[in-house]
Amino acid sequence: MRRDRVWCLSEAGFHRMAYVEWRPQGRGAEGAAPTVICVHGLTRTGRDFDLLAADLAAAGLRVVCPDVVGRGMSDWLVDPAAYGYPQYMADMTVLIARTGAEVIDWVGTSMGGLIGMMLAAQPDTPIRRLVLNDVGPFIPAAALARIADYVGGDPRFDDMAAAESYIRKVHASFGPLRDAHWRHLTATSIRTAEDGSLRLHYDPAIARPFRDRAPEDVDLWTVWDAIRCPVLVLRGAESDLLRPDTAAEMTRRGPRARVVEIPDAGHAPALMDRGQIAVVRDWLTTA
Repeated sequence: MRRDRVWCLSEAGFHRMAYVEWRPQGRGAEGAAPTVICVHGLTRTGRDFDLLAADLAAAGLRVVCPDVVGRGMSDWLVDPAAYGYPQYMADMTVLIARTGAEVIDWVGTSMGGLIGMMLAAQPDTPIRRLVLNDVGPFIPAAALARIADYVGGDPRFDDMAAAESYIRKVHASFGPLRDAHWRHLTATSIRTAEDGSLRLHYDPAIARPFRDRAPEDVDLWTVWDAIRCPVLVLRGAESDLLRPDTAAEMTRRGPRARVVEIPDAGHAPALMDRGQIAVVRDWLTTA
């Protein structure tokens, strides 16, 4: 695993987006390896994909996992109003250019999936294949309201045990994970603030879009219908964000996705279970 950063631009100036890169194994030349970009959910970081990325690298793929601006090791934006999909898409375009790849495969969880959808719908997109983890072109307001209840909070924790307890509660819908998985998710979700307190590893201002207006249904079917590449959709069987009827409709229109339902998970499957990892790996390496 290699860490790096890339310069991106907003109206307020430059900022740095951090990422980790997993080099392919079993290939003579790295440049010949297919490139996969994995993008996390709203309050998470690129380190959520460590297990998946290691597995894909062992299968001969090059994997790049960014921290979306305002999260993890990436800079926070000077103007919180810029936190939104136009900025995220612009930043990811810079990252795609940094990889030097002519085409890429994209794995996106929740917000990361929406970024991937929007990029895949563009003319002459470099996205060759798209994996959406528990997100689709219709998002019900009720699910957004649930997310709004916790995003942007700025809790402080006495120790990592208290932080892990919080992470387990807030992300219980990730599914039944091993203790080691919860420890990893916690360790990569917490930062030490200047005052020495333990706090969440994202800018609380990313919640601004949720505070500016009441949650309402999001309809992106026109975006979905513009996608032409193959799409794999993973749906948590208990998800409130990707409803069963939405997933079914995704198989009938636009790119006519393949949908795989993940049992015992809601929004969104953590992609840390061997079976879930295998679904993604097999589809990327055989589709």
